[in-house]
Amino acid sequence: MEFTEKWGTDVDTAVQLALEDLKCGIDEVEVKVIEEPSRGFFGIGSKLAFVRVEKKKQELPKEDIVEKSSVEKEKIEAKPTKKENVKTHVKAENSVNLKEKKASEKTPSGEVIKNIPEEKAVTLTAEERAKAESLAIPFLTEVSEKMGLSLSFVPEEKDDCIFINISGNDTGTIIGKRGATLDAIQYLTSLVVNKEDGEYIRVVLDAENYRSKREKTLEALAKRLSSKVVKTGRSVKLEPMNPYERKIIHSTLQNNPRVITKSEGQDPYRRVVIELK
Repeated sequence: MEFTEKWGTDVDTAVQLALEDLKCGIDEVEVKVIEEPSRGFFGIGSKLAFVRVEKKKQELPKEDIVEKSSVEKEKIEAKPTKKENVKTHVKAENSVNLKEKKASEKTPSGEVIKNIPEEKAVTLTAEERAKAESLAIPFLTEVSEKMGLSLSFVPEEKDDCIFINISGNDTGTIIGKRGATLDAIQYLTSLVVNKEDGEYIRVVLDAENYRSKREKTLEALAKRLSSKVVKTGRSVKLEPMNPYERKIIHSTLQNNPRVITKSEGQDPYRRVVIELK
């Protein structure tokens, strides 16, 4: 691989991810920033950094062509062990205590993806549901007002979670790019609902049936890319996804006799890889 293109929350993070793919140091590559990052409120108006990182071409004099193999060997031995001037911003969110049980997601290849909240196995009582909704709805209303959005929040009956449907003129804004804003608000609402001790209560936010539409899109994507892998014999890496979306890809292809799936990297840049069995 001579070059790669990566997204990241900032330029340094995107470059770091590219260096890991190319397996080389910062002094061995040329970096081109295609898109500068920008920050927004709750993800609204925010942009990721996008970079192209290409290995530097090594031009050898004609008289040194015969010694090319030895030169390449010296380059490998001299490769720096530290990636200079690149900061790693991917950190585990150890500071947040969700007071929740943890489950494991196993892929068809046997890989375990940790830190996925365990879904509540028993039906929520009317008291639990009422208490959770009394925390979630006011919080969501306050957040949307401060964001200047016109939205309404209606809870729906679900046995194993608090499900809140969002409607209004600004549903597109609250969903965000690939559901990023919706996921962020859902995460914050979950923290509010589960701030006290007790059984972990799963919170799901949806708007304009985005969740079901996204699930169908991912299923179709998984099938299309698996066919590409079978046809070309080359593995395919998907874009970074959250644990729920990665699970959809794994589940869709778990019974495929020709391919297997696995996840690589660390959140929030963890992604699914589809490859031949």
